[in-house]
Amino acid sequence: MRRNGQAPKAKLEDQTRPRHQGVFHRFAKVASRATGHGFAFGLAIGAVLAWALAGPIFQFNDTWQLTINTATTIITFLMVFLIQNSQNRESEAVQLKLDELIRSTKTAHNAILNIEELSEEELDEIKARYARLAERALEEVRTGKSDLGSPQVGEK
Repeated sequence: MRRNGQAPKAKLEDQTRPRHQGVFHRFAKVASRATGHGFAFGLAIGAVLAWALAGPIFQFNDTWQLTINTATTIITFLMVFLIQNSQNRESEAVQLKLDELIRSTKTAHNAILNIEELSEEELDEIKARYARLAERALEEVRTGKSDLGSPQVGEK
């Protein structure tokens, strides 16, 4: 129901509920699980053994060699896309979890939430600030002081 022309705020439960997924996304999830299973590895070993045992039957000819080369090339080519899709989903999920931790931490810098979108130079600058903070903390520990707390990240 809308009030004052505004859409109601979405609940976290609504945001985490699975939505309609595309065919490739569903296929990639199923294929990633299946190919990552021990049974798939056993099946691959079995296929290689069957190919090797068939060598004497085909007199180790060029067609026999081309069969395994072609099969492994095609499988490798397709697996690259499945692995990349899986890695992208995992990376995005981890990033969102980290963003939620930053957002919910009272003294955290919320500007860090979208840090992956910064340029190399901006990232280097922020990294240098954190490195200086770490150096100061190490000096304090070496002099017997505590390095606990949430100090401000220094300027340039």
